[in-house]
Amino acid sequence: MIIGLTYDIIRWEEKSIIEEANKLGHKITPIFTKDFYFSSDEYQLATMDVVLQRNTSHARAFSTSTILEGLEYKVINDARTLVNCENKLVTMSLLSKHKIPIPKTAVAFSKEKALEVAGKIGYPTIIKPVEGSWGRMVAKADNDDYLRSYMEYQDYTTLPLRNIYFIQEFVKKPDRDIRIFVIGDEVPVGIYRTNTKNWRTNTALGAVAEPLKIDEELQDLAIKVKDIIGGFFLGIDVFEDPERGYLVDEVNGVPEFKNTVRVNKFNVSEYLIKKVEEWIRK
Repeated sequence: MIIGLTYDIIRWEEKSIIEEANKLGHKITPIFTKDFYFSSDEYQLATMDVVLQRNTSHARAFSTSTILEGLEYKVINDARTLVNCENKLVTMSLLSKHKIPIPKTAVAFSKEKALEVAGKIGYPTIIKPVEGSWGRMVAKADNDDYLRSYMEYQDYTTLPLRNIYFIQEFVKKPDRDIRIFVIGDEVPVGIYRTNTKNWRTNTALGAVAEPLKIDEELQDLAIKVKDIIGGFFLGIDVFEDPERGYLVDEVNGVPEFKNTVRVNKFNVSEYLIKKVEEWIRK
C-alpha cells in the first residue's frame, strides 16, 4: 500500500507508524500540514491507498480530513468522526441518545444557568472546554464561587466555544481511569492511567500507565461506542463508578499510544497497519 500520513508534529507514534509500515513493505507519503495547501485550480492528486490522520491540532485534523475526503481519499479517521470525538457536546449527545452510560452532564449558555445545573448535579463538579485534550482547562469546582471563577477565566481565553459551559459530575472513581483502543472492528489493548497525586488521570499530567486486562463488558462497550461515533482507530476513556460500573467519559479520534505499547509490549502500529490492509482489501 501507499499510506499517506498527515501530521503537524512528529511524535513517537508517527515515527512508530512509519517504521512499522516500512517493515511490512508499504510506502509512506508524509504530509506535513504546515506545508500543505489546497487550491481547486491546481491541486494534483498523489497516489495513496489510504491516509492516516495524525495531526495534534483538532482544527488541522478536521480540515485536512475534510479536504482529502473531498478528493476521494480514504481517511482514518474521517472528518465526521473527528467532529463526533473532539467536540464533547457532540460526543455526549450521541452517547446519551444511544443509552451509553456517561457521567451526569449538562451544557449551559449562561453563567446563571450553569450554576443552577451544577447545583442539581451536586458539588464537586467538573467544568471542561467543549473542545480540548490532554486535560487542559479541565477544573474541579467545589462550590458556586469556584465554578463562577472558572467560567470567568474560560470567558477570557481564546477558546472558540468559550461561552458554552460544559458541566459534569465528579465521578467517585478509583485513582485511575481506563484508556481502551478500538482498531478496525477489534478491541486489542488498553491501559489503566493511575494518578495518586492529581484527580486528573491524563498521562500528560503525570498519570502512570499500567496494563489492562480487557473484560467482555468493556470490550462490548467499546465496540458500541465505535459504532455510534464512527471511525477506524479510537481511544476511548472510561471511568469505573463503584455503583454504576463503566461510564464513558471521552473519545479521542487521533489517539496517542506510546505508553500503551510500553507497558503492554503490544505493537499498536503494526496491528493498525495490518487492520488497514484488511480494510483496503475488502
